[in-house]
Amino acid sequence: MRLEHLNLVVSDMEATLAFYQATFPHWRVRGEGQQDWFGVSRQWVHFGDDYQYITFNDSGTGQNRDLKSNQLGLAHFAYVTDDIEAVIQRLNEAGFEIAKVGQNTEFRKNIYFIDPNGFEVEFVQYLSDLPKERNDYE
Repeated sequence: MRLEHLNLVVSDMEATLAFYQATFPHWRVRGEGQQDWFGVSRQWVHFGDDYQYITFNDSGTGQNRDLKSNQLGLAHFAYVTDDIEAVIQRLNEAGFEIAKVGQNTEFRKNIYFIDPNGFEVEFVQYLSDLPKERNDYE
């Protein structure tokens, strides 16, 4: 079993795509359309590759949860990369700054960015193939 897609409601499709296109330069808009969602017309976009993607739905209103609170909701989602420095460089060049640095160890590096909609996205690079080293929780 694997995660196929995330479905996110966003406020600005163009800004959202700019963030994720910098993150995943090999991904593309693989489908898009318009739909009525409980009386609100909204655009949807499937952005990804042939096997996984993120669905973005525009016309989002309000604020995302306060990430420094215990408020119910999504805390963050994470992607594994083989080159965390390249991800950081692409996002910085697109105008996005690191929100916080993770607890880097000898066998793992991770950082967090906030996308244009307030979703926290973690990027992690493992420097070992051994689960005991990769998953050190001390």
